[in-house]
Amino acid sequence: MSFVVTIDGPAAAGKSTTARAVARALGFLYVDTGALYRALALKTWRDGVRPDDDDALERCLSATRLSLGGTPDHPEVWLDESEVSAEIRTPVVSELSSRLAARPVVRRALVTIQRSLRDRGPLVGEGRDLGTVVFPDAEVKVYLDADLDTRARRRHDELTRRGIAIALDQVRSELDRRDERDKTRADSPLRVAEGAVVVDTSGLGVADQTERVLAVVRSHPGFPASSASSGRPAGGA
Repeated sequence: MSFVVTIDGPAAAGKSTTARAVARALGFLYVDTGALYRALALKTWRDGVRPDDDDALERCLSATRLSLGGTPDHPEVWLDESEVSAEIRTPVVSELSSRLAARPVVRRALVTIQRSLRDRGPLVGEGRDLGTVVFPDAEVKVYLDADLDTRARRRHDELTRRGIAIALDQVRSELDRRDERDKTRADSPLRVAEGAVVVDTSGLGVADQTERVLAVVRSHPGFPASSASSGRPAGGA
């Protein structure tokens, strides 16, 4: 079994930035599991599939191919035959992906895809249930957190840089709703995995939080001396 590092936590806690940096530093495969949910959300939005219609969701999943590729610096998200990394980073898709993530039929299908990525070698994965459900036997589990105001500012800055105009209060409210949905859903709720190291990133910069996670990973007795990510598309449905 390949060496696995999981980084879970709420939205805008720094998971993506930290996971990419850690994967780059270690030469591991970078796995953004949230991108898979976002890509599916984009398809259901385009096709008019309701997030509460499990039968329609099953049909959609059976006719959909989801995959990840690229590198930590330039990750790619593939929906069927199209690269959709830019299209999935909008507030509409973010909100819909959170609603889809609460559906057991969706989580079961995507967990299968995520687990298959371990066959490609050592990986750093980030999401909300990697250490609790997808890779409960992961060698290293990290839970990143930050206070709501800090996370709202980070997400607002990110959206502003992408040219998406949205009020900070609206971002904060949407994150608050998403936190509640993620933590209270019946299937794979967001929580700290057993044995996870908790890192509060509220007052940390990217370099500091990355170094903290790297220190945890490198101190594990099973940490491989060297590894490399293939950069090939990963997963499939």
